[in-house]
Amino acid sequence: MKKDKDMLEEYDFSKGKRGSVISQKGKSRITIWVDTDILEWFREESEREGRGYQTEINQALRNYIKQDKRSIQDIVHDAVRQELKKFKKAS
Repeated sequence: MKKDKDMLEEYDFSKGKRGSVISQKGKSRITIWVDTDILEWFREESEREGRGYQTEINQALRNYIKQDKRSIQDIVHDAVRQELKKFKKAS
């Protein structure tokens, strides 16, 4: 095997760190389980849009959270109120 003239005989990885080489400010690396068909849809969409599928998923999540400005407490309160109406009608 031909040796590259710029390669060292040995490299010191004692101060190496696991993970991505360059972290992105304002971003967090996570692992999640996503249904295969959902992931395939995002990959196909991202290919058409010319962007990465992770960027597309991030944008979809951002759009979703911007839809409803109510607090979680208000959302739960409204859901309970709707269920109580159904319950009263059924009685």
